[in-house]
Amino acid sequence: MGFDRKVVGNIGIEVLANLVLPYVIYRETVHSMGEVHALLAASLPPIVWSGIEFARKRRVDAMSMLVLAGIVLSLVAFLGGGSVRFLQLREKLVTAIIGLVFLVSAAIGRPLIYQLARANMRRKSQREAEEFEKLREHQRFRRSMTVMTLVWGLGLVAEAAVGCLLVVSISVQRFLLISPILGYGTMGCLALWNFWYVKRLKRRGEAARAAPG
Repeated sequence: MGFDRKVVGNIGIEVLANLVLPYVIYRETVHSMGEVHALLAASLPPIVWSGIEFARKRRVDAMSMLVLAGIVLSLVAFLGGGSVRFLQLREKLVTAIIGLVFLVSAAIGRPLIYQLARANMRRKSQREAEEFEKLREHQRFRRSMTVMTLVWGLGLVAEAAVGCLLVVSISVQRFLLISPILGYGTMGCLALWNFWYVKRLKRRGEAARAAPG
């Protein structure tokens, strides 16, 4: 039960910091501060929470890359100018850039999924990291790393594209509600696909090892 309460509590804080508080802050301050400053004020809870989460977990994965890039870009937004729409588009640009990094890494034969997985392995166990690196000798393994990297890259670019369309087609308040749902939904779908794909690869590997010859 302790684990369940911790998970539920963490999800609750995520929703509060990334959806509820930004929406409430913007709605309550837009008339007195104006749209631009209200939107910047609304971005404070996600920035603070993201920084706390990254400092606490200190993990290197796709989500933490998005978090760090989002923090940096949001802080830059405080120093720069621009309209409300421009500020919203600037945030979606983070997701698009990271998605393109995934795609480019796959195109040049250095899939980012492999690099991130290896970094995590090294942090946990040097022996496991060395065994993981040896898998690069197998063509099937290299292909699977490329496929996963491409899927993540395409998914993130698609999310950014949908987000940009929403920026220019709906109100700021509605965007503040829908954007986190779109982001978490995309990351959740990609994570579930990744889980399914890895299990599928493992089943195929076990079947290949069990086959005669």
